[in-house]
Order: sequence, then C-alpha cells, then structure tokens
Amino acid sequence: MNPHHHLHESTLISYAAGALPSPLNIVAGVHLEQCPHCRAQLRQAEAIGSVLMEQTQPAPAAAEQRRAQLREAMLAQLAGEGIPSAESMDRQPSRERPEADPDHLPVALHPYFGSSLRNLRWRWIGPGMHCIRAEQMPSLIMLKIAPGKCLPMHSHGRSELTQILRGSYNDALGLFAPGDMADLDEDVEHQPVTAPGVPCICVSALDAPLVFSGWLARKLQRFVKL
Repeated sequence: MNPHHHLHESTLISYAAGALPSPLNIVAGVHLEQCPHCRAQLRQAEAIGSVLMEQTQPAPAAAEQRRAQLREAMLAQLAGEGIPSAESMDRQPSRERPEADPDHLPVALHPYFGSSLRNLRWRWIGPGMHCIRAEQMPSLIMLKIAPGKCLPMHSHGRSELTQILRGSYNDALGLFAPGDMADLDEDVEHQPVTAPGVPCICVSALDAPLVFSGWLARKLQRFVKL
C-alpha cells in the first residue's frame, strides 16, 4: 500500500499534541498505521513539540538530560490519552491489511467496528449507500458506496478526515484509493464519484455536519445525519 494523499501538517501537529477531537484522532491513527510517510512527518512534529515544551521551562543545568525527560513526559502523556506516537507505531509489526484477509480492518478501528468487514451490519441510507456508526462515538462513521455512484455536491462545516479502506473515488482533488486520506476543511467543495468495480468503503470523522448544495440533499440530510 502506497498512499498518495496524506494528513495535512497542521493535522499531524494537532495529533502529536493530543489536540484533535476523538473521532478525528481515530481516523488519523488509521492512516498513520498504513503510511510510513506520515509517520516520519509525525516524528518531526513530536520533536518540534518536545523543543517547544523545553523552551517553556527554565534552562536546566544538564540540558541533554532535561530534553530526554521532557520527551519521555510528552510520550507518556500521549500514551495515557490513547494516542500512539510515531515511535511506538514503528516498533510494532506492520499493521497493513493482510493480503490473506482482505476484510481485515485496521487495528485502530477494532474497538469501534470489530476486526473484519464481514461482521459489519450496514444500514441503508440511500440508493447504493450504506453506513454504520460507532456506538460509542456517533460522529465516527463507516460508509459503503456502490461503484459508479455520484454523491451530492457538498462542502464541510469544519473538518473532515476520510480514510479509504477499499475501492476508490474521484473528485476535483484527484483519485483516492486504499490507504489515501482526504483531509478536508470548510474551504473544500467536492462531489465524489466512486470508481467502477467494487464498492468504496471508507471511515470518516466529522466535527460538524456536511453542507450540501442541492435542496433535495439538504432535505434528506436530517434523516441520514451526515
């Protein structure tokens, strides 16, 4: 898996600082499991955070020792909040979806959706569209969209993170395939069209409802709650 669309650097900094809302944090973690490029960027963000923490403290007598202490304190804080660091991810065996089990879900999703796509109970929300919400976190959503489906034009109330797990879609930003991350904000308006072949399955997190352009989609929004 070689992702071509990645987390924005501001998202990585927020992730490293533990400042992302929980649903966004989970989807960012899914991408980081599968993307060495973003793990490398996360290491840089963690290093910057460690330096900033050090600069807020009086200059120590043993600078190197204090720097190590601050770094360990920051990593311990991230671990205590359930936020894996790039270092801890790199120490673990590869979590990319095993080829022998294409239905395997990323580890970060197991507490919310289980370990396999086969066990999910999808809910119909429209022609060719199904979803499932995490019981513990309703704004964490998995979507399954039929091949060749054109979604309504929409923008975003605030932030959206969407990780592609299977299938693909095209929009004005390009082709999004398995492993790719759509890191979107209120300035992006797009109309995804799923590719032929297999359904597009993705996991999304929103921190505000979508903003649909068409009147019909706006009418239906209160029923599908996206």
